[in-house]
Amino acid sequence: MPAPLDGPMRRVVVVGGGIIGWSAAAALRRRMPSLAVTIVPVPPPANALADLVPGTLPSVVGFHDDLGLRDEDAVVRAGSFYRLGTAFEGWAGKRPSYVHAYGTHGQPFGTASFHHHWVRAAAAAGDTAPFDAHSPAAALARAGRFAPPISDAGSPFAGIEHGLVLDLPSYAAMLSAFARHVGVVVREGAVRDVRLRENGFVDALLLEDGSELDGDLFVDATGPQATIRATMDGDWEDWSRWLPADRLLIGDGPPRAEPSALDRAVAMPAGWRWVSETPNRTAHGMLYASADLSTEAAARAFRGATGLNAPAPVTLRQGTRPEPWRANCVAIGDAAMSIEPLEWTNLHLAHSAIDRVIAMMPGHACHPLELADYNRQAAAEVARVRDFVALHYATSNRPEPFWQRAAAAEPPASLAYTLRLFAERGRLPFFEEETFAKDSWLSVLIGQGVIPRRTDPLIDTVPAFQSDQAMAGWRAAIEAALPSFPTPAAYLGAQKRQISA
Repeated sequence: MPAPLDGPMRRVVVVGGGIIGWSAAAALRRRMPSLAVTIVPVPPPANALADLVPGTLPSVVGFHDDLGLRDEDAVVRAGSFYRLGTAFEGWAGKRPSYVHAYGTHGQPFGTASFHHHWVRAAAAAGDTAPFDAHSPAAALARAGRFAPPISDAGSPFAGIEHGLVLDLPSYAAMLSAFARHVGVVVREGAVRDVRLRENGFVDALLLEDGSELDGDLFVDATGPQATIRATMDGDWEDWSRWLPADRLLIGDGPPRAEPSALDRAVAMPAGWRWVSETPNRTAHGMLYASADLSTEAAARAFRGATGLNAPAPVTLRQGTRPEPWRANCVAIGDAAMSIEPLEWTNLHLAHSAIDRVIAMMPGHACHPLELADYNRQAAAEVARVRDFVALHYATSNRPEPFWQRAAAAEPPASLAYTLRLFAERGRLPFFEEETFAKDSWLSVLIGQGVIPRRTDPLIDTVPAFQSDQAMAGWRAAIEAALPSFPTPAAYLGAQKRQISA
């Protein structure tokens, strides 16, 4: 029986059998149990980054919580590992490497944010301790230690967060099993065609076996080709002038005896490479611009850095759809936008889109005002993620043509405003849809060498020597506590023993 014109959504069809598709199907069914959810698990394409890139932001923990999953499910049962942050090497010319770790930097005192005190000390001394020396999570990662969530508000380590390095096949299998467990119906087969109504809505999917599949809402998780959403329009906002890498190489090497919870992102003459570790393997990736590096030269660079033979490069087209939700089809993940894995935002943006679909689920008629508000929020979020990633390129201060072009490009207006405001007096603007917290922005801005010209007058109430003493005390408290924490592998081993007991 057809749904009334503006009645509730009753039947949702998810197309896409990768991590994004299974995540969407499981979340929709789990959090909106009145929906009948069907998934067509077509395999993810080779350029679907969420099924290629193992790193995640700490928000993955919250997504799991909403589903009723725990860290132990993703880590112990699905072979993933913990990550506390990323060490950036060579990204800011001759400046030293720095760590972008999750959680707080320093301890607020007086009437101003901690970083203002650090800026004053750096301006006066020049050789003050690095900003990331005041990050408990960065200290843990550099020391090869790990801390689970700490409830003691007085501990320097109470505010740290962790992401994950996923074992992608095992993680996808876990999500698939969970989705089936909560009642998602699986419809095997590939989509041969999409039938649209005169009003632009999807009427039905035509499958390869000749059958049809209809629904009230269609969630497109098919990767960059956007099998469903692309039948409606081809609108695309290109980001290549700010994010110039357009090729990706990925490979897995053997594990280290003691894997680190600290990723490495190493700048190279025509791009950058990363290393992420788990007990089962070491994941390597390399991003580069085809205009600056041939396929053969890229393969040699990859082999020289990793010892691995390079696979066929994956082509990237970085940018976004201005309207991910149109009519009764919403694109999520790589079907909605494409951004390189710097800062590991790929899965986060897909999870955020899934959460937004659930929170803003319209009626059956998909009123344009409701869709417009969804698209506005989605656009605001991806724009700030773009800004955060582009920040690394805009402030690179490296001599190679690849980096010089990126640094010379006029930044997006929102990033330009952020840079101007921070460079003047160390203040950050407010944006409605921010993925990264203030401390993350501070970590990268200061790590990249963007130092405010003037200090905030609010710190004038605290003498400089008191600021210096407080910062030294904070660093000492961190250093003193580090030996009490286990290595990441030891912590994982304890979790395994607890589960098997």
